[in-house]
This record gives sequence, C-alpha cells and structure tokens, in this order.
Amino acid sequence: MPARLSLISHAPTSATRLSAFPSDEPIEEPSIAKLTTINWQPPRAHHILTAPELRTQQTARALNLTATPANELRDLNYGIWQGRTLADLHAEDSASITQWLTDPTAAPHQGESITALITRVGDWLTTLTGEDTSHTIAITHPAVIRAAILHTLDAPPQSFWRIDIAPLTLTDLRHNGRTWTLRSAAIPLITIGDNSQSILD
Repeated sequence: MPARLSLISHAPTSATRLSAFPSDEPIEEPSIAKLTTINWQPPRAHHILTAPELRTQQTARALNLTATPANELRDLNYGIWQGRTLADLHAEDSASITQWLTDPTAAPHQGESITALITRVGDWLTTLTGEDTSHTIAITHPAVIRAAILHTLDAPPQSFWRIDIAPLTLTDLRHNGRTWTLRSAAIPLITIGDNSQSILD
C-alpha cells in the first residue's frame, strides 16, 4: 500500500553546539524558545512516533505533537564516545576517528557501525509498507534520517557523511507500493512556518 513518512530532526542540544557525540541530553532553552515562534499546526497523520531519547520527545512536545516512543528510531549507538567532543577524540586517537569516518563497517567506539544503523533503519522502513500505514511522522536523529535516505536511494554506505541533516528540518519519503522515493530533504521547519501543513500534504 502507499505510505508516507515525514522525518523531523530534533532541536539542537549542547552536544550539537559543542560538536560532541550525544548521550541523552535535553534540548537547549533557546531551541525551545525558537520552536514557540513557529506557527506549527500538527499535520494530519495516522501515526506520530518519536525516538526514545529525551531530546526527541522534548522536540515533539514543543511542536504540539503527541508522539509514541519507538525504539527503532533511537540514535546511533556511539558507545564509549558518548559525551566526548570530536576535537578531543581526534587529538587523543585520530586513527580511530579516521577509520570511523571512512569505513562504514567500523566500530572503534565499541558501539553501532554505520552499516548496522542503515540495516536497522531499512528494516523499520519495511514495516511501514504494510496495511494501515498511510502517513507516519517521526521525530528522530540526523543519523537515522541519513540512514533512511541512503536506504531509499539504495546509495552506498560511504555516502552517509555526504548528507547534511540540520536540527529542526523535515525530510519526506513516499512509498508507492513498490519502492520508497525521496520527495524532499532537510527543509528547515523554522522557515516553513505557516506553510508547514501544505508542505506535508
């Protein structure tokens, strides 16, 4: 059956500002204030989901969306790198950082590899193409959205880092009963404003 998936990346956190690997930190107060400036009308959807982390659930509430947590939407597991900045890790162990950025199968952080993430997200996308799926909205993480785009385009995992998903952006996927297609990617919600409903329709 036809299906639609609208992916929203969560609001910025301290990890976003510091270029750090996230843990489960909240979104920052300025982000909450910015969200209140969006004239957001919850779009029509049959299912509204959110990743289990605090920052995604806070983003959903700030957007007036009543969302159900879904573990499949959880962020990439950054293992022992959680809470560390990229700059500090690069100074401490540049070889591991380089390996992680160039080899999507690598997991020097003792967490989840990029290829494992893409497989996980692809498996979840498959569950949305059955009966009674229609339109699903999911508030999740940039890494998950990148993985969904790669799965949709059947692109190589090496392309993961060539996709830029900023905070508070919308990516829209459509399924025609056979394959997923990418309708739009990384549209800033802050510029959508009053047109948010029409863009999702």
